[in-house]
Amino acid sequence: MTLPPAPPAAVGPDGLARFGRFQGLAGAPGWARLLPPHARSPLWRRLHHKRWHFVALVTDELFCGVAIIDIGWSNTCFAYVFDRAERRVVAAFSPLGVAGLSAAVGATVAEGARFSMPGRRIAIEAAGEQGHRLRLRAGRFRIDAHYAGSGPRLLAIGPVFDGGSVHSTQKSPGLALSGQLQAGTRRYTLDGGVASYDFSNGLLGRRTAWRWISAHNARLGFNLQSGYFGDAENALWYEGRLLPLGPLQVEVEPGGCWTMRTIDGLLELRFTPEGTRCDDKQLLIASSRMRQHVGRFDGWVKTRVEGPRHLVSGLTGLAEDYRARW
Repeated sequence: MTLPPAPPAAVGPDGLARFGRFQGLAGAPGWARLLPPHARSPLWRRLHHKRWHFVALVTDELFCGVAIIDIGWSNTCFAYVFDRAERRVVAAFSPLGVAGLSAAVGATVAEGARFSMPGRRIAIEAAGEQGHRLRLRAGRFRIDAHYAGSGPRLLAIGPVFDGGSVHSTQKSPGLALSGQLQAGTRRYTLDGGVASYDFSNGLLGRRTAWRWISAHNARLGFNLQSGYFGDAENALWYEGRLLPLGPLQVEVEPGGCWTMRTIDGLLELRFTPEGTRCDDKQLLIASSRMRQHVGRFDGWVKTRVEGPRHLVSGLTGLAEDYRARW
């Protein structure tokens, strides 16, 4: 099944959200133009408008996650490097920002994002057609990365469960990565690695929870989610094609492994964690709990129900368990 091309914006001229899964990049969603039943007051939108730009950098040596998050009335970021041989986080930070000052997340993925406070700076910027540059400076934790690729981007637009309104997200396939990363006294090359991004922009509920699964290489990748957004963003990339996937079923075993399958019979995987990045925040009016597990995926995927199984073996990615009151 070929996905239709992305609409210019998540909200059409008629004030209705363009729900569905699409291929390509969209402009600013235009939430202020929403009409009933998904319209909300300016104050409600101010308090519930959430945007984030997350980038994963993967090589044989490391997994690096970087995110800038604007939750409307505040903002934050995080960055970490997981050394896969040592099986531990070798550099990390996760500060709270100052509303309206520390962070800015663009209305589209092309507009990038930035976070700045004394001693810590992150910038995600467009760099040529279908490319981005990521720069990070935090003492002896430094990143200079470039990633690009022409593979199809996923746009998903849909209603939000648990008290929200609507949401949109852009996901990339695996992108060719180059650059350098420093974590303390360790220096890593990013050349030959794979990057991917998640840019999300929506009107979410006061309480939000999800399980998010993502892994990519140059040939295949997948994005899976269960929780606040249902199956709206479930997708498979295989040899340059972008295909929708059905609802996800996940079981977490006592030892920490995850088994997962989509009910359309196109994916069945086992995730074995190598390590976990924990990031919990507790404020007077808000809290969050994140467990971002880094590890390997094994199993198979199909591009059609009656088609052959394509084996997945040792594919590096993440399985995230997140809940927030924001």
